[in-house]
Amino acid sequence: MKRIDVIANTASGSVGPDAPQIAEKLLAEYGVSGAVHAPAPGEIGDCLRAVIDGAPDAVLVLAGDGTARGAAELAGPDGPLIAPLPGGTMNMLPRAIYGERDWQAAMKACLDGGEARMISGGEVGGRLFFVAAILGSPALWATAREAAREGKAAIAVARARRALRNAFSGRLRFTLDGRPKDKAEALTLMCPLVSSALDAEERALEAAALDPSGALDIFRLGFNAARGQWREDPSVSVGRCRVGKVWARGRIPAIFDGEPARLDPEVSIRFRPKAFRALVPRDEL
Repeated sequence: MKRIDVIANTASGSVGPDAPQIAEKLLAEYGVSGAVHAPAPGEIGDCLRAVIDGAPDAVLVLAGDGTARGAAELAGPDGPLIAPLPGGTMNMLPRAIYGERDWQAAMKACLDGGEARMISGGEVGGRLFFVAAILGSPALWATAREAAREGKAAIAVARARRALRNAFSGRLRFTLDGRPKDKAEALTLMCPLVSSALDAEERALEAAALDPSGALDIFRLGFNAARGQWREDPSVSVGRCRVGKVWARGRIPAIFDGEPARLDPEVSIRFRPKAFRALVPRDEL
């Protein structure tokens, strides 16, 4: 590769103010030309677009889950290779690709003969995800978790109360791969990249209808889903999905790769066999 650019969000979870300088030294150490960008938090999206539009051979993204997912979505299957380095708190996509390496170890492994790997994903209502998505009331706990993580105790409590009020207020209706219509409190989708029930090359998502029986189950399920551990929950029933549709009485709360979102009352689901190309160490191929 002739050129590799690095985008470092120094305000993100585990990045730190020295990360740009460390990244520059690593590029020089491996004899790779490129630039290291350290945008302000409000400029990250514009920086991502500008760097990807500049068509380097690869873009190394050192930031949180939302930025990692955004970079992969912007690049798509025909853009530069993306290396989502672990710079956030949960690091769902980085952990799925690089295991438990820290960002410097992952960057070194990529520079030391990394290769391209096509990553599949899922799409719900036009939003992509590459690890897991959860739709329904358990996703409301994600906003409470984010506030607690940021030390905003009063906001975390208020959001937790709102999540409890909305629990069981409206179940999801859905149909998957043309099967009969069904309903559940929530629907979770997991990509082949991380699903232990799917082969890495399988052309489908793992889908689970989540139907907890009480508020305590909702609380447990919301936090398990945010950590990508929803399959272990006793209220889960699992299947496969390539296409589908979900609808509800109001806007649908969701989590995509650890990031909260709100969806329209009716959305479609589809599996994306070619979502983006990751820069992956040889031992992770």
